[in-house]
Amino acid sequence: MQLRQQKKAFQLVAISIFIFIVTAVGCKAEESHLHSGDISSVAITGIINPVAAEYIHKSLERASSAKAGALLIELDTPGGLDTSMRSIVKDIMSSRIPVIVYVAPSGARAASAGVFIALSAHIAAMAPGTNIGAAHPVSIGEKMDKVMAEKATNDAAAYIKSIAEERNRNSQWAEDAVRKSVSITEIDALKMHVIDLVAKDTEALLKEIDGRELMIAGASIKVKTASVRVIKEPMSLRLKILNLISDPSFAYILMLLGFYGLFFELTNPGTLVPGVIGVISLVLAFYAFQTIPVNYAGLLLIVIGIVLFLLEVKVASYGLLTVGGIVSITLGSLMLFESPLPFLRVSLAIILPVAMVTAVFFILTFRLAYKAHKREHATGRESLVGMEGLAKSDIGPSGGLAQVHGEIWSAFSEEGITKNSIIVVEDVRGLKLLVKKR
Repeated sequence: MQLRQQKKAFQLVAISIFIFIVTAVGCKAEESHLHSGDISSVAITGIINPVAAEYIHKSLERASSAKAGALLIELDTPGGLDTSMRSIVKDIMSSRIPVIVYVAPSGARAASAGVFIALSAHIAAMAPGTNIGAAHPVSIGEKMDKVMAEKATNDAAAYIKSIAEERNRNSQWAEDAVRKSVSITEIDALKMHVIDLVAKDTEALLKEIDGRELMIAGASIKVKTASVRVIKEPMSLRLKILNLISDPSFAYILMLLGFYGLFFELTNPGTLVPGVIGVISLVLAFYAFQTIPVNYAGLLLIVIGIVLFLLEVKVASYGLLTVGGIVSITLGSLMLFESPLPFLRVSLAIILPVAMVTAVFFILTFRLAYKAHKREHATGRESLVGMEGLAKSDIGPSGGLAQVHGEIWSAFSEEGITKNSIIVVEDVRGLKLLVKKR
């Protein structure tokens, strides 16, 4: 018992040390090496979410504190959350240093929320082979009716128009990007005065904008980007982990790991590790659900599926509960993230293998349990019932002796049995066998 408690304590200490190391490394990664006049460079690839907003906010704070020459944001995004986009735009619009948004590399795009971010920059640039546009607002949670959809569109159109006018860019195109979902290439964007220039790489971009005059916080500032250091500010480990967690597919896997961890802990009390991993996974999954449109009917179906699997362990349903659990968890997975945007949904390539692995696991578990249940008992009272033996004396209601399984037992019978007759055990009552003649 003491050894078991020491083992649990060691496991908890190991987990605590791991969390401490991750936190320490994450904090160390946030240290800045910027100096006055340097260009701070950050890269945003993927969904615009709270992690991206925090990344830009902290990078801009560090660049401003170090009096950097500018903050360069390399952007490649299909869009994202409205609240996160507005947070980024507010940081850029109120920045005390120039902010350059560069849609790059070739093949990148600034779609949906990315359009707002690009237009809000003091200098907006694109690489060859990129595109910008399609900023029509899309509901990623509850479906909007016609009136709410119109309100959302009008609000987004007014917002992007004000941004474009503030930066002296094509406000009519910006409004069309919201209302009509228009999208254009970098060449058309330059011609239509949506962006300021097209540059093949970061070096060419910095050479092109060197010496430009910008109005920042009511003052005219000359951009100095020639022959300056470009310091890349990578995302800290903490933000990388949070960004990974915020991915719908990863959040889905974390949620299932959490449920399975609790399942193993409940079916094997005292194991500890599955329970700890399960709880941590569930907490991280629910963190991700704050930034992902969750359909709670789908979540409920998944929970019901797990409950059915748990009941299968306790109730002999001959596979019915397992089948119900598989159907429930599959349908729940398909319904879990309700969004018309593909990057905010779980791929079928993940759902189907997970459902199949779950099915195979629980079916095999059930078959092994069923075989164990049907296996003949090797010891105890149940192992004697039905066994044949030999009457070692006459056996009657008053008693006698019988040899069963190589052992001599006191026995009695409701019928008279003569010595050396073959008998069959009917029941075990205390230390006596109730037998009958074969």
